[in-house]
Amino acid sequence: MSRIGKQQHEIPAKTEVTLVDNFVIVKGPLGELKRELRPEIAVTVEDNKVTVNPTNNSPFAKALWGTYASHIVNMMQGVNTPFSKKLILEGVGFKSEVKGDNLVLALGFSHLVEIEIPNGLTVTAEKNNITITGIDKEMVGQFAAKTRKKKKAEPYKGKGFRYEGEVVRRKQGKKNV
Repeated sequence: MSRIGKQQHEIPAKTEVTLVDNFVIVKGPLGELKRELRPEIAVTVEDNKVTVNPTNNSPFAKALWGTYASHIVNMMQGVNTPFSKKLILEGVGFKSEVKGDNLVLALGFSHLVEIEIPNGLTVTAEKNNITITGIDKEMVGQFAAKTRKKKKAEPYKGKGFRYEGEVVRRKQGKKNV
């Protein structure tokens, strides 16, 4: 049974949650988010609270129960305060900058790596710190993971991308006998 799904989630001030067909629409001061619901999940909005329940007793419906509850809570939180992820780029000659709708990276390859920034995200690159902000938590995390995948931090010198606060386990290099 889902403990997250059983809870009633209170709708914050200045936030509006509506159900249209099989979509949940959350509007707030920073924008609007929309998510399609599967028929296994029923969402009700009453007395400024959102409740999520499975429509049947299948294992699949129980698995989706807490997931959809978390998605709706993240949507309500995102339209009020934006989500943010920070990436740190370490390495000599590694550079990052934002040009128009692209994040341009010099990662030690023979070419520059360009990543298109999706609509709804704001990306800033100061020195070698990249900050990704947006109202959709899933989109912010996905773009940060896609960017980090281009050059993960390696264990010998720590060169590459790492999240702020992430600890890269370092290995000892070659030993001279």
